[in-house]
Amino acid sequence: MTAVTAPSDALRRLLDLLASGASTEQLAHVVVAARAEGALDAADLAALASAGELALRIRETLAEHRRREARLTALFETASELAALSDPDTVLRSIVRRARALLGVDVSYLSLNNEAEGKTYIRVSDGSVSAEFQQIVLGMGEGLGGLVAQTARPYATSDYFNDDRFKHTRHIDSGVEDEGLTAILGVPLAIGPKVLGVLFASDRAAREFSADEVALLSSLADHAAIALDSANLLDQTRRAVAELNEANATMERAEDAHDRLTDLVLRGGDLPDVADAVAAVLHGELTVYDADGTLLASSADPVALDPDALASARTTGRAVSTKDNWVCAVQAGPELLGCLVLAGRPGLTDPDRRLFERAGVVTALLLMLRRSVVRAEDEVRGELLTDLLTAPGRNPRALLARGRRLGIDLSAPHAVLVAHADGGSRRRVASAAARHATLVGVHAEEVVLLATGDPDELARRVAADLGSATGRPVTVGAAGPASGPSAIAEAHAEAARCVRALLALGRTGEGAAMAGLGFLGQLLGDRADLDAFVRRTLGPVLDYDERRGTELVATLRAYFANGAQLARTKDVLHVHVNTVVQRLERVASLLGEDWQAPDRALEIQLALRLHRLGESR
Repeated sequence: MTAVTAPSDALRRLLDLLASGASTEQLAHVVVAARAEGALDAADLAALASAGELALRIRETLAEHRRREARLTALFETASELAALSDPDTVLRSIVRRARALLGVDVSYLSLNNEAEGKTYIRVSDGSVSAEFQQIVLGMGEGLGGLVAQTARPYATSDYFNDDRFKHTRHIDSGVEDEGLTAILGVPLAIGPKVLGVLFASDRAAREFSADEVALLSSLADHAAIALDSANLLDQTRRAVAELNEANATMERAEDAHDRLTDLVLRGGDLPDVADAVAAVLHGELTVYDADGTLLASSADPVALDPDALASARTTGRAVSTKDNWVCAVQAGPELLGCLVLAGRPGLTDPDRRLFERAGVVTALLLMLRRSVVRAEDEVRGELLTDLLTAPGRNPRALLARGRRLGIDLSAPHAVLVAHADGGSRRRVASAAARHATLVGVHAEEVVLLATGDPDELARRVAADLGSATGRPVTVGAAGPASGPSAIAEAHAEAARCVRALLALGRTGEGAAMAGLGFLGQLLGDRADLDAFVRRTLGPVLDYDERRGTELVATLRAYFANGAQLARTKDVLHVHVNTVVQRLERVASLLGEDWQAPDRALEIQLALRLHRLGESR
């Protein structure tokens, strides 16, 4: 080092060192060296010492200016970097990384507030090694971070565990201890009065955070809050645009599906076509039921209907989810027309749910169109039936022609059936009877059917089926077969009398033709065949007498004429009582063991009288 020979040399030396950025030790050594050399007197040494202190203050001031300049530069760089970021998570990671670098701390981290829960969660950290610490949840006012989040003011501690200015909790202290932190500085991350979270800088050793460091971290938090808020707004905008695009795509898809379904209906498509189209659009399996739960159509194997789900869908007017399926009520105003059941899509999205409901509206339109067509056809068929039964002789050829236009050959043999149901809708009975009939309608307050087949067998089958379909007893009388308008009208009159006879006999809910009513049928029928009745009732006995030359018929006459008393019967016949018993046992083997039941006995007696009349003719 150059020797100091005069005060001016020493001052020049101090200035040179300041200009070169010398250390504090180098500046102090100038005064020490001058004192050691002894070349200066006491006054010059005092002046030099004062100049040395001033040089040290100047150096410290310059160093502080350089530090501030570096921090400002770092803040500007941070602001520039944050402004360029658009993803919230990327912004958060950049914030904590910059905080750790600017303050030179061991760990930096950031928590975000959840206003609804009243808590703040550690979201991002840099330098942390403890999983327990990274999962800390702070309630408002708990720990240093909770206090910052609650008060929106910065707090710093050089010794966290011995600082009682904030509320310590077991789980927070455990996480801080597991991370090994001692000194912690926390500043609010805020936009105006709203606190978004807290930015932390912390060391594992005791440390006093200066006012400049608090200000620096606060400035970083302010920049970060603005960047985070901007990133959140940009993210929300992106999501809104994506949702809008998705909504537009969904709307276009829904409109396309609606156009397809409407086009199907307008082109005459039926329910199976609609079921297939809806199933294809929704990527599931669709089943269509009517209001009574009868299967109308299905795109695959039919799916069972849940009545409770249908009731809920009808009440809410929305499609309802069951465990595996969706159910949509098909309605026209308050009237239930049927329902749709969608399988294979348990997790139906809201747009697809609305599309499913729209399919219900189109199905309702189709069912209403079908109903209108059916009603129109019913009116035409009903008019034909009315004219056929009320004025068959007015223009028979016109009636036959009208029948042919409806696909009915009235010149072919038809059984005529009359169905009677107490209460309920006759239209519903007629609708259920349509599957059995060539022609069906309501005439004289009763449902009338023309069908092909044996009248008695048809009557029994139709009565059972209509009773099951309507849930109430339906009595059916039958007559025929009849061919041509006049004969059909006569058969209708006989079938109506048959229904009245069934009701009078207490046989409500049953079906029969006049022949099935026994002697009552002979009495009530317009075309009574007495010989056929005698043959049907006594045929086996008559044949037996003719083959064997026995007198079973005579024995029956005597038995009934004498009050069914064996003793009197054997006297009239002049035979032993055992002979009478043996003859009656033979009758039982020929006519059945129930031949003496009241109804059978009455028919047998009537047949015996008619047989005697026939013998006398």
